[in-house]
Amino acid sequence: MIEKVTSVKKIEGEIIAPGDKSISHRVALFNSIASGTSKITNFCVGDDKSAILNCLIGLGAQIEETDNSIHIQGNGLHGLTEPVDVLNAGNSGTTIRLVSGLLSGNDFYSVITGDKSLRNRPMKRIITPLMKMGAIIYGREKSSLAPLTIIGGNLTGIEYEMPVASAQLKSCLLIAGLYANDKTIIHQPGPSRDHTEKILESMGAQIKVTGTTIQIQKSELSSVDMNIPSDTSNSTFWIVAGCCHPNASIKLKNVGMNPTRTGMLEVLNAMGAKIKIDNERYEGGEPVADISVESSELKGIEISGEIIPRVIDELPILALAACFADGKTLIKDSEELRVKESDRIKATVDSLSKLGAQIEETEDGMLINGGAQLVGAEVNSFGDHRIAMTNGIAGLIAKNETTVINSEAADISYPSFWETLKTLGN
Repeated sequence: MIEKVTSVKKIEGEIIAPGDKSISHRVALFNSIASGTSKITNFCVGDDKSAILNCLIGLGAQIEETDNSIHIQGNGLHGLTEPVDVLNAGNSGTTIRLVSGLLSGNDFYSVITGDKSLRNRPMKRIITPLMKMGAIIYGREKSSLAPLTIIGGNLTGIEYEMPVASAQLKSCLLIAGLYANDKTIIHQPGPSRDHTEKILESMGAQIKVTGTTIQIQKSELSSVDMNIPSDTSNSTFWIVAGCCHPNASIKLKNVGMNPTRTGMLEVLNAMGAKIKIDNERYEGGEPVADISVESSELKGIEISGEIIPRVIDELPILALAACFADGKTLIKDSEELRVKESDRIKATVDSLSKLGAQIEETEDGMLINGGAQLVGAEVNSFGDHRIAMTNGIAGLIAKNETTVINSEAADISYPSFWETLKTLGN
C-alpha cells in the first residue's frame, strides 16, 4: 500500500491510542495459565494481537473475543496441550520470545516460527538460558534463528546474568521460572519495562524484585481482569507531532505511565517540549494519565546510557523530533535497533535524509543536526510499523507531499494510524 501525506497548517485533536501491546500480550498469556476467568478490555489491536492470541489458542487456551473485550477461561499452570500445528508468531518478537518461555515449561513437543523478518531476528539470547534450565531447543543457524523446535518440561531454576537489558528476554525466563524446580534468579545489567513483574505479582506469583535482580519460584496464578492502558509507544508519535508542528495542540487520554516506559517523556522534557500531565491514576496496577502537548521550541541533546532500554522502541520518532531541535542530537548505545523488525538505524536515517534532514548513521545510533527544513519525498517503511508511522508524522510536518511506500506495516500495531493522522490535520 501507499499513503500520501500532505503538510497541514494546524494540528489539533483528542486521541485515545490502542491498548498497550506489551501489557496485552502478558495479560493474555498469564490468564491462559491461571485458575479462574478473566475479562480484558482495550486489548491491543493489529497483527500482533492475532499473533499472541492464535499461539495461545493453538496451545488449547480458552479465549473468546467480543466487540471490546477478551474473555479467558484459565487452563491452570499445566493445562495447556501439545499443539497439532506449527505456532506462528507473525512479526511479533514479543510473542515468539514469551511463548518460547511458556513452551519450555511444558512437557510436550512444539514448533514456533514467524514471518521472514522474525525468522532473521536473534533468538540465541533466549535459547541459551532456556537450555541451561533443561529445555531442548533446535533452530536454524546453530540454534540461533527461528523456526524453533522446543521439547519442554522438567526445568530447573538457574541464576543468570542477562547480557543485555531486555524486557523480552527477562519475561521469557520468568515465564519458564514459573514451571521450574528451585528458584530462578535473574540479574539485569540495567532496568527495562517491568510489566511482567507487576502482572505476575498481582496474580499471586512468588516473585521478588530487588533493584535489578528478580527471583521467581514455581507458582500457581489466579486470573485477573484488566482494562489495558493506551500504548505508550504508539502515543509517542502524536506527542512528537504536537511538539514539532508550529501550530499544534493535542491531548492523549488514558496513556500508560509505567516509569519503565516513560523514558520518551524524560527525553522530550529535556529537549524543552511543552508537555502537561493530568488525571494521574492507576488501572489494573498500572499508572495511567492524560497527556497534553503543544508546539515547542526543542533543543538538541544526547540520548545514551541507562535510558536507552526505556526508549528503544521510540528512538526512530525521537530522531524525527531531533530534526526540529536547535543544535545537535546524538543517539548512542542503541545497536539493539539493528535487530528489530528492520535495521531501524539504517531505516530511520534513510527515510529522514530523503526528506532533507541532516542525519548520519553511526555504529550504535545516529547524529542529527537539527533545523533543516523537511520537504516531502518518497520514503519506505521497510516493512517496519514504527518506521511507517515515523514517516507519516514527518509527512504531516514536512513541506508539500510525502509518499510512504509499504504503509500497511503500521497495521502490525496500529491499524487506525493513517485514519487518525488524517483526522488530526482537518
